[in-house]
Amino acid sequence: MAKLTILGAAALALLAGCGTVPSPTGQALPTNWDADLGPAHEPEVAISLTLPSQSPSPTAPPPAAPKAAPAMVPLVAADANWVSLNAWAAQNGLRALRTIPLLPQVVYALTTLNGVFAVRVGSQTAFWDQLDVRLGFAPQQIGGQIYLHPLDVKKTLEPLSRGLAVPTTPGRVVVLDPGHGGGNTGTRSVADNRWEKEFTLDWALRLAPLLARQGWQVFLTRTNDVEVSLPDRTAFAEKHHADLFLSLHFNASGGGSDPAGLETYCLTPTGMTSSVTRGYNDDVRQVFPNNAFDAENLQYAVRLQRALLEVNGTTDRGVRRARYQAVLRGHGRPAVLIEGGYLSNPREARRIADPAYRQKLAEAVTKGLEDGR
Repeated sequence: MAKLTILGAAALALLAGCGTVPSPTGQALPTNWDADLGPAHEPEVAISLTLPSQSPSPTAPPPAAPKAAPAMVPLVAADANWVSLNAWAAQNGLRALRTIPLLPQVVYALTTLNGVFAVRVGSQTAFWDQLDVRLGFAPQQIGGQIYLHPLDVKKTLEPLSRGLAVPTTPGRVVVLDPGHGGGNTGTRSVADNRWEKEFTLDWALRLAPLLARQGWQVFLTRTNDVEVSLPDRTAFAEKHHADLFLSLHFNASGGGSDPAGLETYCLTPTGMTSSVTRGYNDDVRQVFPNNAFDAENLQYAVRLQRALLEVNGTTDRGVRRARYQAVLRGHGRPAVLIEGGYLSNPREARRIADPAYRQKLAEAVTKGLEDGR
């Protein structure tokens, strides 16, 4: 799991509009953070280099910048069409990137009208208002400029920069999908040996009335301990003309009890590499019906992850994209899958076993789906 250092979180908090935050030395960083956190990453030279369609190894040395330096930075690098973030910012009336000098890597932050987008060269982990959001390709630094893959601009930066408002149509329909059921038990809790299927159903049953009071029409793919096939779950949402499909799960690690935290998934856009594959053949050429909702998928996922972290704490394992969850792929609507914690982690398993904690998870999802940003 990627985490920012104290200074990094402080810097991004300032970028997001906070007044002052404690620095590692105990002093408050001033509001005019420009002088303290580094100068603007201003356009320097034009780039006429070809970047690969796939991310190269971050350890590979960057090509040298050309000696001749025209005045303007191109929006894209030649041939490969990677996008200069400074040029994108200028095109959209925004300030140039800000440099946050962290160790071992510098963070480059772009302040949009609706939040702060921050990236690191060679890392697929980006941050949106300090929330971990996975990219399809690692950003590149060429000739002093920071470049983002065009799919990450179109499918990540642009949807987030437009804000996270959700539709407010009266009578919106949400289908809640308690994961597993019947003989499909899911994972087992190390705290009390209960199955994931029990906890997901309880979570959904707690969540349904809360969303109903918020104005949603709510349907559940199952209301008791029965097994429902993945195609039937998708068909159920189609039958009820759902505006949103929300699948509820809990996680487990096959590599020990250490992993903990929250993950929220949406379908990987076509052409983009998935941030998690779990052995699935991740064919970037695949197109699924739900890819028509790539932007909405991400916006819902970010809203929900942000709200759930207020309950779980700071264990942010990120908003991730994946193709292997068949339950997300066939929908003609936005669809999100939440992994609400690790039943293989003793501390988290004990929390999940507590009905009061599952109620808090339900309240957090409700908050994440409220109207507004």
